[in-house]
Amino acid sequence: MPLRRNVSVGADRKIIAAILMTSSALASVAGASGAFAQTVVSSAMTADQSKSFSIPTGSLAKALTSFGAQSGKQVSVETAVIQGLSSPGIAGRMTAQQALTQLLAGTGLTYRLSGNVVTLVKISANITLGPVRVGGTAFDPHQAAIGPGNGYVATYTDAGTKTDTPLWEIPNSVYVITKQEIQDQQAQNIQEALRYMPGVYSEKTGTGNNGNAGTSGGGFMQRGFRSTQYVDGIQSNSRSAGETAFVERVEALNGPASVMYGQTGPGGIIATRLKQPTETPIRNVSVGFGNWGRYEATFDVSDKITKSGNLKYRIAGIGVTQGTQTDYVNYKRVGVLPSIKWDIDNKTSITLLGSYMYTPDNGFYGTGYPLIGTLIRGKGGYLPRSRFLGEPGANEFNSSEARFEYQFSHKFNKHLEFQQTFMYENSTTKYNSLSGGNLDSDGSTFERTGNKASQPDRTIGLDSKIISHISTGPVSHTLVAGMDFRQVKVEQNIYYDLSASSIDIWNPQYGWSPNYSLSGSDMVTNSDAFQTLSQKGIYFQDQMKFHRLTVTLGGRQDWYGYDMSVYGARHIGGTYVAPHLSAVQKEPASAFTWRAGFTYNFDFGLTPYFSYATSFMPQVGYFSADGKLFKPNQGDQFEAGLKYLIPHSDIFLTAAAYHIKEDHYAITDTVNPGYQVDAGTVVSKGVELSAHANITKDLHLTASYSFNDTRVAKSDTTESQRDIYGNVIGEVSEKGKYISGLPRNMVNMFIDYAPPARILYGFGVNFGVRYVGMTYADNANSFKAPAYTLFDVGAHYDFSALTPTLTGLKAQLAISNLANKRYVTSCSSASGGGACYYGQGQRIYGNLSYSW
Repeated sequence: MPLRRNVSVGADRKIIAAILMTSSALASVAGASGAFAQTVVSSAMTADQSKSFSIPTGSLAKALTSFGAQSGKQVSVETAVIQGLSSPGIAGRMTAQQALTQLLAGTGLTYRLSGNVVTLVKISANITLGPVRVGGTAFDPHQAAIGPGNGYVATYTDAGTKTDTPLWEIPNSVYVITKQEIQDQQAQNIQEALRYMPGVYSEKTGTGNNGNAGTSGGGFMQRGFRSTQYVDGIQSNSRSAGETAFVERVEALNGPASVMYGQTGPGGIIATRLKQPTETPIRNVSVGFGNWGRYEATFDVSDKITKSGNLKYRIAGIGVTQGTQTDYVNYKRVGVLPSIKWDIDNKTSITLLGSYMYTPDNGFYGTGYPLIGTLIRGKGGYLPRSRFLGEPGANEFNSSEARFEYQFSHKFNKHLEFQQTFMYENSTTKYNSLSGGNLDSDGSTFERTGNKASQPDRTIGLDSKIISHISTGPVSHTLVAGMDFRQVKVEQNIYYDLSASSIDIWNPQYGWSPNYSLSGSDMVTNSDAFQTLSQKGIYFQDQMKFHRLTVTLGGRQDWYGYDMSVYGARHIGGTYVAPHLSAVQKEPASAFTWRAGFTYNFDFGLTPYFSYATSFMPQVGYFSADGKLFKPNQGDQFEAGLKYLIPHSDIFLTAAAYHIKEDHYAITDTVNPGYQVDAGTVVSKGVELSAHANITKDLHLTASYSFNDTRVAKSDTTESQRDIYGNVIGEVSEKGKYISGLPRNMVNMFIDYAPPARILYGFGVNFGVRYVGMTYADNANSFKAPAYTLFDVGAHYDFSALTPTLTGLKAQLAISNLANKRYVTSCSSASGGGACYYGQGQRIYGNLSYSW
């Protein structure tokens, strides 16, 4: 029988023991031979009352004893759970909940409230259970930093600092999309999941992107700059990284992230976490259906392999087939994500993940539409969204991808831990399509050229770091020191058929076939490009906490290399040029980036913050018309804001203002389409507001407002202003012009509500509204794409409300763009008639899932 003792004065109480094992918590219990219960008992006080606390840094056991004496709460916990753990201590006036949250920071523990009793439990890395507070909503102040979140609210992040850190202690903007948000919105890719996030415009190039935020051709923008996507902490080139069926959570880190991640733009990164084995078994299957002939099936299963639970598995899969709103464009995909986690001992664990994704039809339509018929009414009115201006016989975009990853962790002691993540990706992408060219002055004839490519690529990434928790007097430190390596090898074989083929945009007649034979056509070019990109970096960070003040300092040194060899051949104008080495580019570079910031957490939940950070981003894949590479982007940002976790609630509010400057910003060359020009210095200024709330257990809300002003601040070049047919009508300076395709204002809100059981038991509804402001169609600001407002609605029903035998069966329905509004997400150029992108029309999707 386990021994129990009372640490403070009071009557003997019954022990409440809760053990929730995770990879970071197993060390506390795996080797324990018996439970040793410790109960802190003191006089009763209300949870809502603010008190003065003074608890020094030290062992968690002593801190909990002091907490019980000073708060009047009874704390119950197994001694083995807290053995060897330390607490950062607290000082100041605050509520008992706020005090306990800070005492448990970095311990891997959370708590449950029931009356006057506080029960400590371990956090699951994948299943987040909130503390039970009788008479109120569930709230977990210390959630798993890589878990799915609680309802619509996440309070901790690993992506923001590469450590387990509360969002309010990070001096920049980090927004988390929880698993429940993704499910309620029925987001079918990362692009759709980001629709309601502040500072992120994920649909710049339309809604046919089922791929990676960083390889979407500029379709994902953060604070006016291109995004980069990281999967489990390592930059990914995989197009399947956008698959929400494999994702546990999505985070938008707005602002420079180079200090911890290396080569990224100043706007930020998109960070996703793949599904991993869970402590609690998962058994879920679903079937879905929708318009455009969508049929989908998914499964997600997780359980322990060994009786002790030290070996667990999880496997998720998806199969989907559908048409799209554009004729002749289809989307098909099948994929599987298996993973195994092995807790080798109470200090060491390793997780292995592998995935395979085959996408025979990507669902992407890249030809674009001219200004006439989209922004401007043409002689046939407006072009329908279904209009296909390519060729059905030259419409291929497919990919196959394999990925392997391991995550290793070892704790040397309570102060020191080593973590390492390795990732290998191998993919092949093929496409055969037509690119849009000029629209003739007749307003009907649209010129096109053919392009065909095959691109195998390989990516290797490794991130290794040491995390240390120490104290120097009254200051507690969380130190990170690490190094990472990444190499990408790409082989790209491209053919262009430059013999212009035209089509009538109002009455398309198909049948032209591009000829990519160098001997059979007089207008063909071919290039074989071999590219190798390598990155090496070392980084450090110190999060220093003194009472309510947290100061974050970090720095990084990057070394970057880029080698490219191009072998070209052509047959143009009767002249044949055999394959030859046509270009060699070598672009080594290095840079030091750093950041500094602070947060101050007041006892009523408000946290003001300020930070400065720099960024470094080589411009790989962007060339001027004379074939030269661009210099790396270097940027910096000032950011100030407020974060407010409303006491005794599950409501998290943020406000941020920022100023970003970046040199050597590459924009589309409107004179030479397909190339870029150096726009000089670009400045982005803006404001972001956000709310994430579990107002009650049945009412959830996410809302945001974004203002962004991104324009050229310094430039010696000019841009051509054009008429609706792309003809030049004048020259203007780039300076002061807005960057094309970026809305200045965005307002979003999504709310999900399940009415009381006495009204509609088991039934729930949701509603969303998305406003996107106007954007400029080109860099000379010749035309504007108008603002648009979209409405989304949905419903869900839990069949257990009918009978307990149907427990686990749930139906969902989601309708986006309820009014089927026709809108243009952006235009990338006004030359040659323009390249405009239609947004998604009304989409209806239903889902039936069963969990057991």
